[in-house]
Amino acid sequence: MRAGVVPFGDRRTRMMKRCSFDARSRRGTTPALHERSGVMLVSASLLLLAVLLIAPMLLLAESPSVIEVAKFSSGTVGQAMPDGWKPLTFKKIPKHTSYEVVKGGENVVVKAMSDASASGLTKEVRIDPKEYPIIRWRWRVENLLTRSDVNRKDGDDYPARIYVTFEYDPEKTSFSKKLKYKAGRAIFGEIPIAALNYIWETKTPVGTIVENAYTDFAQMIVVESGPQKVGTWVDEERNIYEDYTRAFGEEPPMINGVAIMSDTDNTKEQATAYYGDIVFQKSVKASAR
Repeated sequence: MRAGVVPFGDRRTRMMKRCSFDARSRRGTTPALHERSGVMLVSASLLLLAVLLIAPMLLLAESPSVIEVAKFSSGTVGQAMPDGWKPLTFKKIPKHTSYEVVKGGENVVVKAMSDASASGLTKEVRIDPKEYPIIRWRWRVENLLTRSDVNRKDGDDYPARIYVTFEYDPEKTSFSKKLKYKAGRAIFGEIPIAALNYIWETKTPVGTIVENAYTDFAQMIVVESGPQKVGTWVDEERNIYEDYTRAFGEEPPMINGVAIMSDTDNTKEQATAYYGDIVFQKSVKASAR
């Protein structure tokens, strides 16, 4: 017999023994495998359940109840421009309103001084008015404008106003409005498809909503009127979703900007105003659901 060669009979015997051993091994381990598979299945189910329970909590954590658009109160006194904001100017109005971060009582605020001038400060945002329909802010004016008139171009000046602008959404814009929008962009450049102007007027009743004297892309909403609150801080709250649907008669697109402005370029008067923090928040009804 050659060295290293196993006789055929011996090899067959060894193979049969090995197969018998493998079979016994498989029979002995099958219950353990099933047990481990069951444990793994239960673990996977528990993990899936945990994910389903935690996911809504993560969504809530990513969707705060309040969005601070203007945190002027955390600014540095003496700043000409609050952090995150930029100038809002107009091509045909060379004289601009001056803005400065100042101490106003106990809080840091933005002071605006307008002298036959017009310009504002603006901040780009992207907010869903359905999810965050409430806007809240504080402001104060030191005087009214004697020739202010929301119905006239030569009276389209206000000691204080808050702009909320909306982005162009072709799917939510009628054909005729698309044409007007494109024509407006050709003349004025990048413009919002719509804007709500919350204003402090001289004599028009509070709650009045009227088309802007220059364009129907902007609707004016009188929030304060007359001298009763001049010289005092006033807290305001408006429902943007409701105001937009009432003013424009349609569903609002996404909010893409917020601005503050004190302007006196039409009336050639002077005005001083102060602006506090501006926040967007979910409605009480939405929070309760």
